[in-house]
Parts: sequence; C-alpha cells; structure tokens
Amino acid sequence: MITGLRGVTKSFSLASNQTLQLFKSMTTLPAKLDAIPAVDIDSGRFKYVLIRVDMQGDAEPKQEHSKVIVRGYKWAGFHADIYDKVQEELEAVGFDTECLGGGRIMHDSDKRSIQVYGYSQGFGLADHAVTTELLKARYPGYESITWTNEGY
Repeated sequence: MITGLRGVTKSFSLASNQTLQLFKSMTTLPAKLDAIPAVDIDSGRFKYVLIRVDMQGDAEPKQEHSKVIVRGYKWAGFHADIYDKVQEELEAVGFDTECLGGGRIMHDSDKRSIQVYGYSQGFGLADHAVTTELLKARYPGYESITWTNEGY
C-alpha cells in the first residue's frame, strides 16, 4: 500500500526535488489540491477515467474545494484498475475521490492528436466534453483533440 506524500509524488511523476519540497511544505489541502495535475495520460490507445477530487470530510463538495482530473494508462486492464490506484494514493494524503465515468483515449503524440471515445462498463460514460477541455489545457500545441460518444 502506498502511503503518505511519497506515494502521491510518485503518482504525480514530480520531476524535481524542488517540486517535492514545495508539495511537502503546503499545509492546506486547497494548496495540495491545486498541486494535483489535471491530466496524466500515456501515449497510444488506452482506458481512462474522469475523477472528481474533494477535500476529505466535505459533506457537500464545494467547487472551490474540488477538482476534476483525467487519468489514463496502457497498463490498465480495467477502468477500475486506474481508479483504485488513484483513489488509494489521494485518500492517503487527505482527499476523497469519485469516479465520474470512463472511456478510451487514442493519443498520438507524433501527430499531436487525441481522440476521446467510448465508455466504461463499470463506471459508465464519462463526460468527454469535460475530458477534452482538460486535455486541451494540458496539450495546447496539439492540432486535434476531439471526442465522440461512439465506440467502445
């Protein structure tokens, strides 16, 4: 089981010691919430999930205390594999999570294009429009980032 900040920093692929020190020095959950990358995906064709992250203990999630993130990886056989890993890592450092649905992504970094499509049998259809907007913010130089509800 991954616990503490070490698991979160590994999950977020934080590249430098300075970034790690900054994350550890943040004393408030809102600051730590802001530090969570909105998008972490592989290249190629893979499953993805859309997740809402909230500060633990909020009876009703408030927009200013929540964030929607996209996670997608080729190693995942099931959408739940991705969600379970992210949920465990974020809850260990004080966040609640909710899976908002899933789908698939075809990410061609050479052609600078991303296609979001399909659904998760376990979590249902993610809002691909939300996913696409997060991807556009993460990959502003891409020529094509589109979505469709067709396909599996």
